[in-house]
Amino acid sequence: MIYQLIISPEAELDIQDGFEWYEQRSSGLGSEFVRAVDSSLALIGRNPLAYPQVYRQVRRVLIRRFPYGMMYILEQDVITIIACFHVKRDPKQ
Repeated sequence: MIYQLIISPEAELDIQDGFEWYEQRSSGLGSEFVRAVDSSLALIGRNPLAYPQVYRQVRRVLIRRFPYGMMYILEQDVITIIACFHVKRDPKQ
């Protein structure tokens, strides 16, 4: 099955923030972060049901090498990325 992938504006901002944070730490590291995100998006697109549900219909895939997770919802043939967040931070802050 071919899925349509939609990245919410909030998730885009999360990815941009992650890129900028890593790029400030080391030149090129932000680009590696974005490549890891792209790789995770490709994995989700190939098999969205492979990743665990963490809350109701929300699923999460962990991003390799970086302490980030992407949250997404699968509805029929549409995958919506709703967040990309640092998994070791307190979500209430």
